[in-house]
Amino acid sequence: MCTRKCSKCIGITLLPLAACAIVSNILLYFPNGQVLQLSEITDLVWFFHGILGAGMLVILPAFMMLGAGRARCCANRCGMLLSVVLAVLGFAGGTYCAVISSLGLIGGPLCDTGDGEYLYPFRNASLEDNYLFNQTTWSICKEPENIILWNVILFSILLAIGVIEAILCLIQVVSGLAAFICGTCMRRRKVGMQ
Repeated sequence: MCTRKCSKCIGITLLPLAACAIVSNILLYFPNGQVLQLSEITDLVWFFHGILGAGMLVILPAFMMLGAGRARCCANRCGMLLSVVLAVLGFAGGTYCAVISSLGLIGGPLCDTGDGEYLYPFRNASLEDNYLFNQTTWSICKEPENIILWNVILFSILLAIGVIEAILCLIQVVSGLAAFICGTCMRRRKVGMQ
């Protein structure tokens, strides 16, 4: 497959993934649709892993990759090198999102256990006692309602998006380096036409 076509396909795929990551991260600020005090929101949400990591840091290379699909933009080695640099940035953003989402899933949400005080009831638990594998422990959290399910679903979505984005950006790095070293398909077509 031509490196330009590969870049365009990856760019088209990354844009909706980045938009979903931004929306998912924003939803984490409103557990179960409720507006909470800032001190009652899970701390890992404030790392903006979906908004900045899997969102903004991936939108930049996605637009560059879409431009790489056009003959004029990246039909030269300099353009493909820029595409590689931005793909590395996107890889870093996707990886950052995946790491923070994993930590969010492992640590569990901040919730009220019934005494009016918000705390992390599942932190410091061993992997065998982890709340993810034992849904009977979910009843510990009284407020906000369904906070555990909310966090598990949204952090899982962000984890999946981060991993997919990191893989796609890594593919673009390899493809872009190949185009930088070997030349793009555009050059081959021009040589073949003469």
